[in-house]
Amino acid sequence: MSAEQRLADRRERLMTAAYTLYAKPGFAATTIERLCSEARISNRAFYECFGGREELLQALHERCIEESLSVVAKALEEAPGTLAGRVEAGIRAYIGFATADWRRARIMHLEVRRSGDVLTHSRQRAIKSFAQLVENASTDFPPAGTVNLRLVALGAIGALQELLIEWLLADDPPEIEDLVGVAVHIFGRSLGPP
Repeated sequence: MSAEQRLADRRERLMTAAYTLYAKPGFAATTIERLCSEARISNRAFYECFGGREELLQALHERCIEESLSVVAKALEEAPGTLAGRVEAGIRAYIGFATADWRRARIMHLEVRRSGDVLTHSRQRAIKSFAQLVENASTDFPPAGTVNLRLVALGAIGALQELLIEWLLADDPPEIEDLVGVAVHIFGRSLGPP
């Protein structure tokens, strides 16, 4: 392998190790030494790939967000041309993608908050991107009155995040279909006519 390929390989091995370790035991409990041991690289090699644990978490979070945005955007493109059809398709795609791997759900919805200021900007960019998807998907169906569609989208996204946190942390987690049903209800009521 060339030096560039070796660097890419190490970076990917670190991303894979972080995907599991940052999900559990979590970002705060995961040391660089543990990441390096899991990825089978030296500490020196870690710093050739990332400036620190925070930079690795940001890269991992952004990868999860980009993948989920792509999945949701595709679902919205293929959705029926009704508000209800778009809401259902987008919600089902997002929840399905997030819950298909508990590690992804934990990184996107728990560790993003638990990491403190580390992911503040990355989290805000993600929320803004998802809010834009919601706005774009519902512009053909303007809400009645003078409600601010951007703020409605932000509120509905916050509700969806809390539903996923409940799924992750509850002793008796709700069924995925229940999450989808409640999220569709919230988005539909929020975005639809009063």
